[in-house]
Amino acid sequence: MPSHLFADRPAPQPPERGTVDALISQTQRLRGDVDAVRRDAGHDDTHPQGRWQRALCELAVTQLDDLNAHLGQLRAGIPVDSPEDEDLAYEQAPLRADAPRGSLLSRVGSAEWNLLTDEVTWSGELYAIFGWDQTKQPLTLDELPALVHENDQALLTTMVTDCLVDGRPIDGEFRIIRPDGEVRTVHMMGEPVLDSDGMTASMWAVLRDVSELRRSELAVRETGESLQRQQQLAQTEHRVAVELQEAVLPPWRGSLRFQDGGPASLDLAAHYLPSSSSALIGGDWYDAMQLPDGDALLSVGDLTGHGVAVTSGMAMLLGALRGMAVAGSQPGPLLGHLNQMLDVSVQPALGSAVCCRYNPVRRTLTWAQAGHPAPLLFREGTGRALTRPDGVLLGATTNAAYEQAEERLETGDLLVLHTDGLVSGRDGTATERLLDLAPRFAGARGAQDCVRTVVEEFGQTEREDDACVLIARIGTP
Repeated sequence: MPSHLFADRPAPQPPERGTVDALISQTQRLRGDVDAVRRDAGHDDTHPQGRWQRALCELAVTQLDDLNAHLGQLRAGIPVDSPEDEDLAYEQAPLRADAPRGSLLSRVGSAEWNLLTDEVTWSGELYAIFGWDQTKQPLTLDELPALVHENDQALLTTMVTDCLVDGRPIDGEFRIIRPDGEVRTVHMMGEPVLDSDGMTASMWAVLRDVSELRRSELAVRETGESLQRQQQLAQTEHRVAVELQEAVLPPWRGSLRFQDGGPASLDLAAHYLPSSSSALIGGDWYDAMQLPDGDALLSVGDLTGHGVAVTSGMAMLLGALRGMAVAGSQPGPLLGHLNQMLDVSVQPALGSAVCCRYNPVRRTLTWAQAGHPAPLLFREGTGRALTRPDGVLLGATTNAAYEQAEERLETGDLLVLHTDGLVSGRDGTATERLLDLAPRFAGARGAQDCVRTVVEEFGQTEREDDACVLIARIGTP
């Protein structure tokens, strides 16, 4: 059925075939490019961002297939006069090989309602869209709402009334309920046809089944909203974790000072280096504090994982460590108690730690470790790792025992405690690279200068985990 225009307008001439062929070729090339993007992306459907990306690609493919089909119909000479010819033209259109008959790509039908003769003409595809038996008469404008969703009937009535009474073009969507119960979404575009006296003689319309297109758009919207919610949750979790970490750890920059001045023989500084591959805060910590008997407690450690739960677990662990140290526990037994605490925790976790107790009067360092890199001792321009006493990861086994070691320190010695996330495995060990900094440490003015050296060396490293470093320089009593 030819699409009517207002009676006083000339009918447009069909487009040049070569122009349509060029558009079809461009659309098909673009379709291939989108397919390549979809294949290369390797979307992860377990993650909201992957689902959103896949939905966007599917929507783009759907729209390009739709455009390609309509251009093919245009090239085939549609509109035509009879449903049989129209069906043939659709079959000749260059649709996707896997596009089923009656799919989004072929569901564009047309209709005309003659107000003077009450004659109604539907194209074959319009029958298919509405699921209407082609042996039956097409629906009149009064009967059409019977197939329209009850919530959309008023919308259709308004569009038809505005077209017939006020001469306004129709351009809107509504849902239909086919005889088989399937709900489809239809986009309707049409205009009134005027007679020589300017009165409305009939109304024509082109109806397009946009159900699959709307489904794809809904998928993009829902996956996008899911991704946005996840990002907001991640931002909130990161902020909470940072605030919790900042509340528990001493300042990340500047010298660490003990209460009441602390032992004058220790110059301390520390720094926290976040992961370069994760936005979440990990469970790394460092700590230094003066104990009631005049000793100094130094510790660093790492609770496995990232996020608020891990940061809160680190805060609990560090609080317990401080409390037991103040109560007089020595490093070995102290780590044993921490191991028991993780072993019976509601949320089991693994952690590593090194705990040191420094006596400034005797200049002795008593320390123990739980699956953690040993402290590094730098003296007179060279460095070495202290010999580790036995100790397994915290939370790895029940009733684990942790040995202690003792080291006598001298004036000018530099003690470096660190977690093992400073470097990735392919870049060697953090211990090796820290020992290579011995000449620079020897020329540093204090612990804070040494920390700056560590940050310069490791700050730009592609770390897979968080890390921290605590440096103590032994001064005069």
